[in-house]
This record gives sequence, C-alpha cells and structure tokens, in this order.
Amino acid sequence: KALGSGNTDDFENVVYEGYGPNGVAVIVEALTDNRNRAAADVRSTLGKGGGSLATTGSVSFNFERKGAIEVPAEGVDFDDLFEKAAEAGAEDVTDDGETYTVLTDPSDLIAVRQALQDAGIDYDSAEIVMNPKNEVELTLDDARKVAKLIDNLDDLDDVQNIYSNWTASDEVMAQLDEE
Repeated sequence: KALGSGNTDDFENVVYEGYGPNGVAVIVEALTDNRNRAAADVRSTLGKGGGSLATTGSVSFNFERKGAIEVPAEGVDFDDLFEKAAEAGAEDVTDDGETYTVLTDPSDLIAVRQALQDAGIDYDSAEIVMNPKNEVELTLDDARKVAKLIDNLDDLDDVQNIYSNWTASDEVMAQLDEE
C-alpha cells in the first residue's frame, strides 16, 4: 500500500515558473510521482514567500540553457583557466570569489570539462543550468526575502533545481552569508 500500485516508474520531470518578491524570476525543476501535489506545494510556497506561480513560458524566456563548470579558485590562476577553457570552446569564465564558473554551450560542456581535466584543473561540478539573461539587483531586505523563499522551495521533497535571476552587491551578499 505504501508503494501505491507498486509501480515506482511513474516519476516525471516537471518545470514550474514563477515570480518571487520584487519581480524576481524563479524556475523550479521537480521530479515527482504526483504532479498535482508538487504544483500545490510550489504554488503554496511561492505564495507564502510573497511570490506567485506563473504560466509556462512567462519566465523561461529570461533564461538560457548553459553548461556550467564550477572550479575552486584556490590554487588556480584565472588567466590560465580562462585560456584553457577558451581554447576548448568555453563562452565565458566568471570569478565569484571562491569559485570560478566556466560557461559553455550545453553541447560543449563535456569537451570543455575534459580539456580542463587534461590540463590538471580540478572542478567541483559540471552540469547544465538555466542561466539568467538579465538580473534583478536587490537590497538586503529584499535579498533576505528571496533567499528565504528559495530555501523553502529547496526544502520541498520533489524539487531538484531552482534557478533565479536575482543578484545583490558584494556588501549585501556578505551580510547574507553572516546570517
């Protein structure tokens, strides 16, 4: 009875699009065996967090699918990483402080990852992500609200990935990290 019909192959990938406080775009990828429950959970969590569920396509146009390779910054020269990644077909490399992010076309992710490995550069993760085309910069209070909303969405059982387009100044991010 705990397994329902006994068939555990009824899981499906679903994508929910919504808005958080201050018009922050949110994409939630879930893997669920009950589409109605997952939708209700996401809708409820968005609503409680000051946001709302949106219609399909109304948020996703603000994002583009990219390959992202996270490289720990410690002991890695940015210029060397940039050169090796660009030679392998990467589109960009960003410095997030403790981590470098190598962005690629999704079809180039494996080749770039392999080139970095061959060059002796270790990475923490390599995956396909939804990268925002433009970002909404938030104040500390608004960033707290959005961060709490994303944490609450992440706590839902069915949720696999969450993408959003918010950013904040280094000072605001430092304050959030301290809390």
